[in-house]
Formats: sequence, structure tokens, C-alpha cells
Amino acid sequence: MSSILLLFLCLFIGVIIQRVPNFPRNTAVVLNQYVLFITLPAMALYYLPKIELSWDLLLPTSVAWIAFGFSYLLFAFLGKIYNWSKKLTGCLIITAGLGNTSFVGIPVIQALYGEEALTTLIIVDLPGTFVVLSTVGIIIATMYSNQKNNNDSIIRKIFGFPPLIAFFIGFLMAVFKIDFPEIFSNALKSLAATLSPIALISVGFQLKFKAYSKHFRFLALGLSFQLILLPAIIFILFFVVLGHTDEVSKVCIIEAAMAPMITGTILASNYGLKPELSNMMVGFGIPISFITIAGWYILVEYLIV
Repeated sequence: MSSILLLFLCLFIGVIIQRVPNFPRNTAVVLNQYVLFITLPAMALYYLPKIELSWDLLLPTSVAWIAFGFSYLLFAFLGKIYNWSKKLTGCLIITAGLGNTSFVGIPVIQALYGEEALTTLIIVDLPGTFVVLSTVGIIIATMYSNQKNNNDSIIRKIFGFPPLIAFFIGFLMAVFKIDFPEIFSNALKSLAATLSPIALISVGFQLKFKAYSKHFRFLALGLSFQLILLPAIIFILFFVVLGHTDEVSKVCIIEAAMAPMITGTILASNYGLKPELSNMMVGFGIPISFITIAGWYILVEYLIV
């Protein structure tokens, strides 16, 4: 419960310091760079070497890839039909296609399924959401921004992205079953622990609560996909098509129902993909998701099995 309180507290702090003159206008930019270049790599290097690789990991890993694939198909299609700007289309693909499988996911999954379920969560998050962000997320952000890029520059951005470099290092360590010395591993853990509060403060700093915004209808569309349609797709694939009703599949469905990913929002903002809408997706999505997650939990636990 304290972790959930921390989410809202950090968002609130970010909103408050907007009004403090001592914080410069580029505060969010600095915080975003800290998240992308320091804390995300630290998280990968801490958790990945501790994972035992097996074929059983494919199911939870697939959640993020399925989510982003459907997000791309839906919003790229709607963007062409309704002649949306590239920035709007790219913003919705990224923010609605990447779930908050760790920062919101960890306290929620712990509360619903206990500590042992965190193994499934880590697989959904690291080789799933984390790698999607670092690869196809960068490709989409580059394609839909106004930056001029060729294939070589996109490849350089992907393989020069610190979180992805850290993922490859951590994955190789998992393959060869080696880990960092305990003192260094603990230091990485401490750095990784700063990710959620710093990222949420950054989002809060950029969040503007308005009685009216031109983005509200796109916000409703993005959150409807993220919180309702996407978990329904995973539910049908895992429960109905594959016939999996075990706890791993239940955790995957709840993870698919999470609010938009904070670092996905940061990525979209850094590429100029409708920063206001990006931050609204997280700012409104997190509190609303607690209601929809409760509905999905009741469905998979009490109405189906």
C-alpha cells in the first residue's frame, strides 16, 4: 500500500514544483535523461542476471509485444483514416502500447498475488515491455517525430540506447549464469529504486490539469485501448484460445491492464510526440487504472475459474 501511496505522492510533488521558481523550465528534461541513461540500465543490470532462462518465459514475455503490435495496427490505421498528425499517431502508439508493468505493476501484483508472482512480472517487464521500449519504441518515436533519419541513424539510436545495451549485458550474464558481486549488485538496486519516484515527479512536473483540453477525446481513446481492449485481447488469447487458467496467465492479464508506461511517456515527450497528451495518459491513466484493474481481477479470479 505504501508503494501505491508513493505513486500519487510523487505525481503531486511534480505538480507542486511547477509553481516553484527555483526549478528551471527544463527540469523535466533533466529528470527524463536521468531515468533513461542511469536508472533504467541499473534496473536491467540488477534483475536480469538473477533470472533463470527457460521456455516457460515466452508466454509472459509475449504480453508486451502483443500489446505494442495491436497498438500500432489500431492507431496507425485510425491515423490514416482520420488524417491525424504523425506526432499524434506516434504518441498514441507508444503511450497506449506500453504498459506500466513495473512501477504500478509491482505494488499491485504484490498485493493481489504475493511476492512469488513477481517472477512473472519481471519477465513481462524486462524482456517484454523494457525491450519493446528500447527497440520498436525508438523506431516508432523516430519515424513519427519531425527528425530526419535514415536507416543507419535509427540503428545507431537503438543500439546506442543505454537501457538496451544494459539489457544485452544482463541477458548474457543470465545465459552464462553469472552475477555482479553483492556490493555492486546492491548499489545497482539502490539506483534502480529511484526510477519510479523520479519518473513520476517528471510526469507531474509536465502535467497540466485543465477543465477542457483538445486532447481529451484522444486521451479517452488511448486509455480505452490500454485499460479495456488490450487486457480483453490478452484474456481471449491466453484463457480462451490457449486454455491457460494458471496464476502466470492471470498475472499476465492484470499486467496487460496496467496504466501507460511512465518511461514510454518520457520517450514520446523527448521526441516531441504531443508531450501534453503523453503526460495526460499517465496522469489520468494511473488513478483510473486502479478501478479497471479491480474489474479484471474480479473477472479472472471469481467469474471465470
